Amino acid sequence: MEFSEVILKRRSIRGYASPVPHEDLEKILNSARQAARSYVVESPEILQKVLSEGLPAGNAANAANAVVIVSTCVKGNVGFINGEPANEIGDGWSIYDLGLHDAYLILTAADLGYDTLIMGLRNGEALRRILGIPDNEDVLSVIAIGKGNKDPANPPRKPLEDTVKFF
Repeated sequence: MEFSEVILKRRSIRGYASPVPHEDLEKILNSARQAARSYVVESPEILQKVLSEGLPAGNAANAANAVVIVSTCVKGNVGFINGEPANEIGDGWSIYDLGLHDAYLILTAADLGYDTLIMGLRNGEALRRILGIPDNEDVLSVIAIGKGNKDPANPPRKPLEDTVKFF
């Protein structure tokens, strides 16, 4: 599929018929290797804990029957010069790396025919406990990935002049 098609066809899917085979997960995760870390939940037993303890009810229902990937960033890893924050963002620089990681991940998944949903509403401490995420990592996003069982319409996009200012 052409890259522009991948971007235009990709949707946030809130319902899955089946998860992704491990071999395809490795392809997807290989394309997303940035400074972010990934905790991949394939085990049905651990997935149940993640859904029941780590996500609010709506997101848990949306992610059922999917593989769940928890993305984290190592604290103090980027945005510092000689141990001091480079600017007011400080540790926030890792969010840029996370954005690239998550974007590459969902676009590669779409290119391989899988659906995704990035979820920001989550219980970071429960996910940390369930998955053994160390304290030096910020728990940031949770991504459901699988074969969707829904086909939502493409919402209309706002005109460019409503969302971009050129100077």
